[in-house]
Amino acid sequence: MSTIYNHRSLQPTGPPAQGPSQHTHARLNEAFDTIRQEFDVLTSDLGLLRNQRDEYESKVTSQINELNIIRQSLYELESQHGKIRQQYEDELSRLRAELHAARQGIPANPPPHPAVGPASVGPSGPPAPPTSVPGVLPATGPGSYSDPYYSRDRDRDRDREREKDRERVDRDREREIRDREREQRDRERERPVEVRDPKRIKTERMKGDRPDHYSPSLVPGPTPKLSALAGPPTFQGPGLPPPPSAHAPYPPGPGNPPPSGPAEPLPTSSSLAPVNNTSNGGQFPDDLDPHNVPPELKKEGSDWFAVFNPKVKRVLDVALVHTLMHESVVCCVRFSADGKFLATGCNRTAQIYDTKTGAKTCVLADETAGKAGDLYIRSVCFSPDGKYLATGAEDKQIRIWDIAKKRIRNVFDGHQQEIYSLDFSLDGRLIVSGSGDKTARIWDMVDGSSKVLTINDPDSMNNDAGVTSVAISPNGQLVAAGSLDTVVRIWDVATGMLIERLRGHRDSVYSVAFTPDGKGLVSGSLDKTLKYWDVSGLVNGAKRKDATANGKKDLEKSSQCTMNFMGHTDYVLSVAVSHDGQWVVSGSKDRGVQFWDSHTATVQCMLQGHKNSVISIDLSPAGNILATGSGDWQARIWSYQTI
Repeated sequence: MSTIYNHRSLQPTGPPAQGPSQHTHARLNEAFDTIRQEFDVLTSDLGLLRNQRDEYESKVTSQINELNIIRQSLYELESQHGKIRQQYEDELSRLRAELHAARQGIPANPPPHPAVGPASVGPSGPPAPPTSVPGVLPATGPGSYSDPYYSRDRDRDRDREREKDRERVDRDREREIRDREREQRDRERERPVEVRDPKRIKTERMKGDRPDHYSPSLVPGPTPKLSALAGPPTFQGPGLPPPPSAHAPYPPGPGNPPPSGPAEPLPTSSSLAPVNNTSNGGQFPDDLDPHNVPPELKKEGSDWFAVFNPKVKRVLDVALVHTLMHESVVCCVRFSADGKFLATGCNRTAQIYDTKTGAKTCVLADETAGKAGDLYIRSVCFSPDGKYLATGAEDKQIRIWDIAKKRIRNVFDGHQQEIYSLDFSLDGRLIVSGSGDKTARIWDMVDGSSKVLTINDPDSMNNDAGVTSVAISPNGQLVAAGSLDTVVRIWDVATGMLIERLRGHRDSVYSVAFTPDGKGLVSGSLDKTLKYWDVSGLVNGAKRKDATANGKKDLEKSSQCTMNFMGHTDYVLSVAVSHDGQWVVSGSKDRGVQFWDSHTATVQCMLQGHKNSVISIDLSPAGNILATGSGDWQARIWSYQTI
């Protein structure tokens, strides 16, 4: 047994061979080299694919633009067709009247000139054949009006002509009915919210007119003057009713107060900047023709243009970066705090785009929401850290989305009407909301609690005090809200007390925005103006405490309107202030975007590119980027820079 188990283990003889570990290392290095080469190839392929994708996207965008141009051309052709048909029908009616008069043997209206020549002299006799009527040959032949044989032929000819006229009229009527039905379908498609409840504010902003048929660089013939350029189309298509008046989409009622008009004087305490009240230097000349301005005062793209104020030195340049097509009206646009992403709100979805590439990165839709009818997302707002997106909709709920997971994190419920505006505090702890129920609310993102900021003024206009827009001051101490009753109100966040009422607008206030330093507040109104309010007295809290202590009688004494921005030709629907405080930008129902010098209220530039109302605008907090959302189902990203 011992001889079996006590043997020595066999050892290799000769010089030590290379160990298996060295072979393994060599094979691993070869594998890594192969993987690296494959990775490089894949990276190269990916770069090519990205270039192809960008090229395809560029082609798709250009084709979409071409389709829009074709659509505009079709609308123009329809307009011309309608005019020609109307002229034809008028001519046809006139000819029928003359033909009828000729058959009855009475002079047509207007009566023909008296005959001159041999027929006018001599004894009176049978009535002479009528003078020639356009389109009807004069009767000829023996006994032209008395011979029964020719009378029978004429009767047959008349019957035949009558039959042809009837057929022609029937064809025209059928064509007109078809045109009218097509126009109706177009209107229903392009104005998706027109049939909604008229009490709903802001809905009317996007339904007053169909997309503009004017393309700044493509329409031949004379160009409209600048003051009328942004108005509704002046022509009528086949079977279209006359265009509504400017205020038609805003009938007075619980949701829309009648414009207060000039009956309410501006507060005497408001000191307005002389630049735009005396010499009108802050506005464009009324007769400015965009096609005739000097080249240095104009910039033009394929479907947009910018005109710069000839009365002031040009210090700004703008350019279109991306056009983002949507499937419905774009109600709101909002940048993330770092400016890398843009959120938009439309029917049933909120969408997030990469600002640099224009690529859609995320679509957020609540599948549990009811499927019946529309559900427009009226407001969107990123949390400061960019992780969450708050959306406010017509179903009275505020949804907080986890963007990475595309899931709802919180639902804040409490408003009694639609949510029109949202804003996060800079620390991300609070979110403020404004609703048509005449309240603003401050929600705590941590514990979900809320504080109600109620409008309970004794004013008679309080019945129409729905909140259209809210903003939190940069220091997080103040909440400003614009409302339908023309008043801008400011509350103290900590106490929930109303500390300021800013009066001066003559119609509903649709947008408010603080300046970056928090010392100014800009408001935009349906009275077609913007106002700058000096709220620096509220920032340090001293006047805030005084106003609270002294009651409501001092609420209108501490902050003044120091500048009026006048120049839009229709409702101002959205305002924003640039990150450096240099520019105030506004979007309007006149389809234009205007850049204003924030220190002088002088307009620097007017931008035209959308085919419908510019419902929402936003300026990137991180750079010189502008976003616009419109009733033409497009959002656009623009760049601007000082030159």
